[in-house]
Amino acid sequence: MFNPSRDEVRQFFCTTWQKQRDGNILTPLETIAADWINEHPEYHDALTDTDEASARDYSPEAGQTNPFLHLSMHLAISEQVSIDQPPGIRAAYEKLTNRLDSPHEAQHRIMECLGQTLWEAQRSGQPPDSDAYLQRIEQQASR
Repeated sequence: MFNPSRDEVRQFFCTTWQKQRDGNILTPLETIAADWINEHPEYHDALTDTDEASARDYSPEAGQTNPFLHLSMHLAISEQVSIDQPPGIRAAYEKLTNRLDSPHEAQHRIMECLGQTLWEAQRSGQPPDSDAYLQRIEQQASR
């Protein structure tokens, strides 16, 4: 199982952004990451300085969004949809995307579902409930 450290995740996104800007060849995972980075110009400065990225803490109490967490969630959801895991997520994502007319906004809605599912799992000490996760996404798609 792939379990990168905080610094490795930050290095991945910073390196991917640099390679994208330099016009270098990207791996398939970097290509997906670069697409999401391009969708978030508000994160470009944070991804430009690798040393600053490694040192900085992003505090929700200070109203800061962690760009690395946000982009990591985009990658996770993209992977889930691509392999349809949990089963049914691809159809729910497509329905939500059609309803919102925006793949990006659909991902953000799914991100909220994923965050709630992970929070509940952490709070209960149980594995994430994939059925509850999918149900949340389907509710978003059916509104």
